[in-house]
Amino acid sequence: MRSRPTAAAALQPPDLRDWLPEDHLAWFVIEAIEQLHLEPFYGAYRSDGHGRAAHEPKTMLPLLATPTASASEARAGSSAAAARTSPSG
Repeated sequence: MRSRPTAAAALQPPDLRDWLPEDHLAWFVIEAIEQLHLEPFYGAYRSDGHGRAAHEPKTMLPLLATPTASASEARAGSSAAAARTSPSG
């Protein structure tokens, strides 16, 4: 697996809890991904040393899933707000 470059460590907080509130959606996404069966991801990596090092799936999946979940949450909120303000709702 690829490790984080040393220089990038200065760009990230020592602990994400320093930046994100306890009720942030990212924590839910991270917790949900921890419950996933990720063996198929790991099985696809080459173990013979050829090719580039892979990124850790438990690191990459939250980066993909959090914006998607945020967009879904925003759409759901917009739909609920529209229903509350529509003349028929």
